[in-house]
Amino acid sequence: MIQINKEQVKSFLNNKKGYCKEGSKRLQGLLNKKGYIASIRICKDALKEVRLETKILDVKSSRDVFAEAFLNNISTEKIIIEPNKSKYNKNVLVIGDLHLPFSLDGYLEHCINTYKKYNCNEVVFIGDIIDNHASSYHETDPDGYNAGQELSQAISEITKWYKAFPKATVIIGNHDRIIMRKAYSSGLSRHWIKDYSEVLNTPEWNFVNSIEIDDVRYIHGEGGTARSRVKSDLQSTVQGHLHTQCYVEWFVGSKFKLFSMQVGCGIDHESYAMAYAKENKKPAIACGVIIEGITPINIMMNL
Repeated sequence: MIQINKEQVKSFLNNKKGYCKEGSKRLQGLLNKKGYIASIRICKDALKEVRLETKILDVKSSRDVFAEAFLNNISTEKIIIEPNKSKYNKNVLVIGDLHLPFSLDGYLEHCINTYKKYNCNEVVFIGDIIDNHASSYHETDPDGYNAGQELSQAISEITKWYKAFPKATVIIGNHDRIIMRKAYSSGLSRHWIKDYSEVLNTPEWNFVNSIEIDDVRYIHGEGGTARSRVKSDLQSTVQGHLHTQCYVEWFVGSKFKLFSMQVGCGIDHESYAMAYAKENKKPAIACGVIIEGITPINIMMNL
């Protein structure tokens, strides 16, 4: 058996790149089989230095990367994030209530930039993508669009969103379903009503009442706040509906860690359709990102 030092172990690793992903004990055993002796400390130091030099870090998922770097005093510039092998592999962009055609200028660009920045691979519209002001059960502005004009303008605006996000899940909000409610009140069978995707020219969008992704539930939120929903359902929940609320709140127990998110919205507060809320708090213009089902982030828009 030949005693070798750290530099010799590093030379061995540089010639056998596959061993860079082994632990120090495993590396020591492999060296012993080849007739070499090196201490655990030498193996550990050699692995650390070669990994830095070759930009390899032995981590299991992107969630652990920065903690690993901090603990080992490693520059994050030296890190390559390896593919996540857990069941949690979605980075979800959550788009707030739009109330088209009464959304805020610049909100689409804000959502596109957020999608790219956080490497998202899933999109959820949290509900109320259209306003249906002219068809509302409440008082409407007689000087505004009529129902046909408003829908045509909304569809024109949706075309831009569909081009930016051709694959998406759309939660059906209370404003979205106004027409269905009126048809039901009039005694019309649902078979006479077209699907949302057909009316809005969005064939690849999936319209649902709720969806679960990576154990997180996405709903519109007519029933209360996100925090109240988490308390009742004991499941992490993301919702919209409440335009002035934008937050993440955690609930931690001995065997669970859950979060609630209010995602904010993308409405134009100055539009005539929002006149009912003119004297209320201003809306929180924001979208959200959920990373791998465990890291919720509110992304406020700069105004």
